[in-house]
Amino acid sequence: MIEKKFEYTLGEEKTIERIISDGNADINHMILSKNDALPEHFSNSNVYMLIVRGILTIRLNDETANKYVRGEIISIPYNIKMNVYNEDSEVLEFFVVKSPSPQNYSR
Repeated sequence: MIEKKFEYTLGEEKTIERIISDGNADINHMILSKNDALPEHFSNSNVYMLIVRGILTIRLNDETANKYVRGEIISIPYNIKMNVYNEDSEVLEFFVVKSPSPQNYSR
């Protein structure tokens, strides 16, 4: 078998899980209920967020927060301050793809 299979959680509860981290790219899966948030942090690679359910609210650096919905993909450059949260009643689910893998950046 040449391919590898990866699984991710299906659910409604807060979930933050790393699916792939192989040196080429990192893929994370997240589920956030209303008022759940990620800790404020800086992007450690080029980040692509793929929203598959709900409404993602994100504030980058000191800009005004923006909202993104299912079917949208947002791109965030390296080393940007991020505040990611769900302020809406619907459960938010999204994937985060980091490319290149943060392992390839020196600190």
